[in-house]
Amino acid sequence: MTQHLLASGVSMRRIAKILKIHRTTVKRKMDFLAKKAKLKQHSFLFSLRKSPITHLQIDDLITIEHTKLKPLSVSVAVDVKTRKFLGFQVSRIPAFGHLAEKSIKKYGRRKSELKDGLTTLFENIYQSIDQEVIIETDEHKLYPPVVKKYFPQAIHNQFKGAKGCVAGQGELKKLYYDPLFVINHNFAMLRANINRLVRRTWCTTKDPKMLEKHLFIYIDYHNNFLLK
Repeated sequence: MTQHLLASGVSMRRIAKILKIHRTTVKRKMDFLAKKAKLKQHSFLFSLRKSPITHLQIDDLITIEHTKLKPLSVSVAVDVKTRKFLGFQVSRIPAFGHLAEKSIKKYGRRKSELKDGLTTLFENIYQSIDQEVIIETDEHKLYPPVVKKYFPQAIHNQFKGAKGCVAGQGELKKLYYDPLFVINHNFAMLRANINRLVRRTWCTTKDPKMLEKHLFIYIDYHNNFLLK
């Protein structure tokens, strides 16, 4: 029941009220479910080594750590054929755009962990991916060197980003044909089903480790329940 509620966008406080239990109990259950989901994800990736993934999409979902002045980037890899999540990595990044100066003034310069995060993501999944895989991403400058390092024989197609539409919390794009539709659709599902990722929410992430746990629980639910 707790896993279903966590994967359906219900906050930990609300879960405690619904099940009439203490929030500490929900926290402990979340820790247990996250560990279990993480092990299942590792087993899933190991099973793919017999039949490696041949078509992959990679992108980053932007969220926040308590405030918009402290953004987080969730690097995600998705199998295009099955729409299953293969892996993710949460990284701290500096604020950008009109918030950059304000962020530096209030919190100081924030180091970008995105390059290391992408490297960790590829390190976790590369043995489950065919060396001649088709990899599709947007035009972010950090993708080509990491792809070349782990998949020198891959076909890497990069597509220009597009404006988001109202549907899918801005993750689905205003295009007749979106070449990155699969991963954008999965991002829309992440935002719809993980309350801390919903745009304009007061359920924000205070600790990136808790976001990682929530992601593991939802991805297990997505891969093994929603797609069946």
